[in-house]
Amino acid sequence: MTDAPHAATPPAPDPGSQPSRAPGRDRLLEAASRLFYREGINGVGVDRILAEAGVTRATMYRHFTGKEALVAAYLQSEDATIRGYFTAAESGGRTARELLERVVDAVADDVSRYHTRGCPFINAAAEFPDAASPVRHIVTAHRTWFRQTLTDLARAAGSPDPEAMAAALVLLRDAALVGGYLDGVDVTAPAFVTTARGVAGLDAAD
Repeated sequence: MTDAPHAATPPAPDPGSQPSRAPGRDRLLEAASRLFYREGINGVGVDRILAEAGVTRATMYRHFTGKEALVAAYLQSEDATIRGYFTAAESGGRTARELLERVVDAVADDVSRYHTRGCPFINAAAEFPDAASPVRHIVTAHRTWFRQTLTDLARAAGSPDPEAMAAALVLLRDAALVGGYLDGVDVTAPAFVTTARGVAGLDAAD
């Protein structure tokens, strides 16, 4: 999993026009998301995205104001997916401790199968150094949500210092995503699970 919103979270900026999802928009976003994550945002031009999506430039500008708006939509899609995982897990009637266990397992699975080239939010932040840019606002909002969600879980699970636990789990997740790409998931995923379970107190006796 990654970092969703609370009252203190700055609202994610509008990435451009937001019409009802159309086939052309879907193809653009799918192609852009794949290319941005695999090859980097700045390394992929609009023409490449259009060619892979099989749409015209006019179609793109009907749905997005430009490339940065497409980047924003890509990150907002990633954010929505991760928030959806939390919503689905919470709807299962699990205890806070069980949800923390699920978070740890889900991060290990994510590192091993889905985000094998690092965290899309960290990667995007590295390519958009201006902290005031719309892209960085989305990254900040996502991480603020994730940290607060973990803080709430830690508090509900009885942690004596939920903020510290959440901060440590966010840090471990960041390290796991980067380490999985650089060092391989066979090394990184088991180390993450062991360390994260210890930080979350999941190996302690009930």
